[in-house]
Amino acid sequence: MRIGEIAAIVGVTTRTVRHYHHQGLLPEPERLANGYRTYTLRHAVVLARVRRLTELGLGLAEVRDVLADDAGRDLEEVLEELDSDLARQEAELAERRQRLRSLLRTESRPTAEGPVSPELAELFARMAPVAGDSPMAARDREVLALLDSTVPPGGRERLLEAWRDAVEPPDALERAGQAYALLDALADAGPGDPRVAEAARALAACLPPGLLDGGEEGTGTGAGSGDGDGSEGVFLRALYADLAPAQAEAVRLALRLASGDGP
Repeated sequence: MRIGEIAAIVGVTTRTVRHYHHQGLLPEPERLANGYRTYTLRHAVVLARVRRLTELGLGLAEVRDVLADDAGRDLEEVLEELDSDLARQEAELAERRQRLRSLLRTESRPTAEGPVSPELAELFARMAPVAGDSPMAARDREVLALLDSTVPPGGRERLLEAWRDAVEPPDALERAGQAYALLDALADAGPGDPRVAEAARALAACLPPGLLDGGEEGTGTGAGSGDGDGSEGVFLRALYADLAPAQAEAVRLALRLASGDGP
């Protein structure tokens, strides 16, 4: 095979092949008398392996280490592992397509934060009457949409179930609307504003207990550690930075109240 042929077979460019040569990831075949290089099946296998490893997120230095480990194995073993890698990729694509089909089948209206899962779209629809034009309600939706797409499936299901349970009681939506109004009123206030405590109590009463169980691993919140001393999770630090000072203080205090840590 010529360089253009092996590149086409593996699905890369000839420039990529030459780059991998330069990086020492793909051995260069010797030139024949006519000046052309001829690539073998072994070259194609290695090239495909490099492509898969980089697609999985490995840096070139890490790929080089993996290939060094492959050096002592026979071709059949390497091909079997490559086949397993491709099977895992197919499974991941199938799962993503299944989720996309679920989104396309949902009867819920598309949301500004979407696309979101059908379960979250249902939760948004349930909370729509109290959300109105509240900036804090809109921020809540953005945060939930982010978690919906980034938290692992098991954690996402627990998170959504916790929020569904939280809005189930008859007065839950009314209390949520009151909490949003109190937080919105703090948009231009400082963290020492006396209204912070009232807003925090109102928000704490709305928070689902399940939100505090998984920490940063389960829900992406790290909710039980928001004491402001640097131990809070990365997610919470980013959230606080995006809020007005008084709102951030109210959320921080609400998480402490909801977790039983006191004011």
